[in-house]
Formats: sequence, structure tokens, C-alpha cells
Amino acid sequence: MTLAVALMLYGSAVATLGPPVLRRLTRRGNAPRLGIIAWIVAIAGTLGAWTAAAAMLTFEFATYWGHPHDALRACLALLWTPMDADGSGAKQAATFAVGALVAASTIAVVARAVTVVTDMRRRTRSHARALRLVGRRVPGVDALVLDSPQRQAYCVPGQPDTIVVTSAALDALTRDQLAAVLAHEQAHLRGRHAPLTAVLRAIATTLPGLALVTVGSAEITRLLEMCADDKAADKHGCEPLLGGLLAILGVTEPVPDGALAAAGTAVLARAQRLVDPVSSLRLATTRTALLGVIATTVTGFAVITATVAFCSAILG
Repeated sequence: MTLAVALMLYGSAVATLGPPVLRRLTRRGNAPRLGIIAWIVAIAGTLGAWTAAAAMLTFEFATYWGHPHDALRACLALLWTPMDADGSGAKQAATFAVGALVAASTIAVVARAVTVVTDMRRRTRSHARALRLVGRRVPGVDALVLDSPQRQAYCVPGQPDTIVVTSAALDALTRDQLAAVLAHEQAHLRGRHAPLTAVLRAIATTLPGLALVTVGSAEITRLLEMCADDKAADKHGCEPLLGGLLAILGVTEPVPDGALAAAGTAVLARAQRLVDPVSSLRLATTRTALLGVIATTVTGFAVITATVAFCSAILG
């Protein structure tokens, strides 16, 4: 019980302190990959700690569930707490009630997250099938061309993966810009960015009041775009990529759920990053700070678990 409480407090501390610290460190996108890892470690640490605590409390609940007479006696003892000298019955009843509540809440949250992920995956596959029916192939363009007045370029994961560029975007881009934009989308597909964003969106939808997840999901999506920018810039140079992003900046129609767009997320911040890269010293400082956050999060979880387990063993 003590370990469960400690893990719940640890998760709450990370959920509270994580967003402001990580947003400040990852705002500029100096080290996007490391920033993504830091956000994921914080989210996983919080949800992992709460899940472990929930499992422990659920185990307590299951213990009482296997002995209904004991549970009934514990509930009666709670009603007669003033007359109970040691209060052990009240403690057992409270444990039973908390365990039941945590078990039900955990099952509901997991079920909701699975439902959201399944629905997003179904819609993405449906959209990909529709694209293959209405899209067309153009010689020299390694993507499916969709006739549309909107300037868009995005990828849709599936079997097979599909990169889509609209006819309006194709008319607006030069050959080099088009190559850079397509390289950006290929980086998304090769890095399997879409499944990660789908899971994060599902968790954020399931836990809308948890800032660590809602803010973290948006920040990770933005950092993934920067990672794809880096891949495309390494292959085709910053200038064609920047020109391509600016050429399709007039997109007003949102891309479908599950798709990742070349110019759909934090374009101005990404453009500034391409035009004005940070110095080596600032990059090293950001990486050191992010590594410190990751180490602190992981170490904190391990230390709390080991300390409580050690103290419990001695006192037990």
C-alpha cells in the first residue's frame, strides 16, 4: 500500500513539473529527437507509476473480492469506526473501496484508449483506400496526385503507405522543392511517426485533463515534423525545403486524422529553425539539460520503488 501511494505521488509530481520544464527545453527544437525521448519518458513514467499503483490497489481489491465475507465485515467495521479500537477494519474497508474504484477507472481508461486508437486506424485505412481510387500517378512524381485547389502534401500510413500531393501544390512547387517535401514525408513513414502520434492522441483524448499528455502530444507532433525536416534538409538542403514549406503555407483545409502534413504543424517555427540554426554551444547545453531530465525521471522512479521496497522489507 505504501509503495502504491509513493508511486502515485511520484507520477503526480512528474505530471505537474514536466510540462513547463520540457516545453522550455524543446520550444526551439534544438535537439528534436532527444526532446521526443524526454517527453515520452515523462509520459511513460507518469502513466507507468500510476498503472503500477493501480495494479497494486487492484490486487488488494481482488484479495477481498475472493473473500466476500471479509469485505462485508470490513465495510461494517468502517461504519463502526468510533467503536473500533485499532481501526484495522476501517483501513481494510478503505483499501477495498479504493481498490475497487482504481480497478474500475483503470479498465475504463484502457478501454477508451483502445477504442480511440482502433477508430483512428479504421478511418486512416478508409481514407487511404479512397485516395487510391481517386488519385492518379504522374510520371516523375513519387506520390499520389490528388486534384484539389488546396495546396497540401501529406502521408497516410497503411498497406501500402501513401504519400499524397495535391495538384495545386504540384503547380506551386519547383522540382527541387517537390523533392524536398516528398523526402520530408518519406522520413515520416520510415520513422513510423504516425503510429506514435496516433497512440499519443488516443491517450490525450482519454485523459483530456492531464496537461503532460495533451501538451506532450502536441509538442511531440511538432518535434516529429522537425525530425522529418532534418532528414529532408540533409538530403536536399535547407533552401529547397524551406521554399517548399512556404509555397504550400496557404493550406486552410485540415488534413485527415492519422495523416502527417509537410506544412501543417508549426511552420513558422520550423522555418526559423532552418534559416537560423543554433550554435554548437547552445545545442550541447540543450542536449545536456534534456539528458538530465531523462535521467532524473528514470532514476526517481527506480529510487522510489527501491526505497519503499527496502523499508517495507525491513519493517516487515
